[in-house]
Amino acid sequence: MQSARVDDTLTVSFQIQPEDVAAIRDAGFVAIINNRPDGEAPDQPDGAEIARAAAEAGLAYTALPVTGREGITPDTIRAFHEALETAGGPVFAFCRTGTRSINLWALSQAGDRDAAELVRMAGDAGYDLSGLAPALRQISDHGLPG
Repeated sequence: MQSARVDDTLTVSFQIQPEDVAAIRDAGFVAIINNRPDGEAPDQPDGAEIARAAAEAGLAYTALPVTGREGITPDTIRAFHEALETAGGPVFAFCRTGTRSINLWALSQAGDRDAAELVRMAGDAGYDLSGLAPALRQISDHGLPG
């Protein structure tokens, strides 16, 4: 499983398998956020399988799929923020490559952190969010729409 630590509260990852969940728990995570919709690829496990493994491991599980059609919505950003806030410890978020997860994280943090800091932190984790900087500044200045 390929993952990148963003900070003490979040690690983002490529697609995980149900059998990875125990190792995620053993690494100290308390929650999993799934940002990948079911059926995106034929070799991808169903989200319900990962949810079951998370429940068996005693981890919170939140499904916030980001699809190409709808993209990231203000409701998804708010739900990601809430999942981080209520987790009570480190969160492991995944999608196909971790990109949707780190984008959601940055957007969910834009009201509390500087856009340049978020872009830098994402870069340190191996993700280039420089193109997202205008949206991060917009949220920082004006909040989320809707």
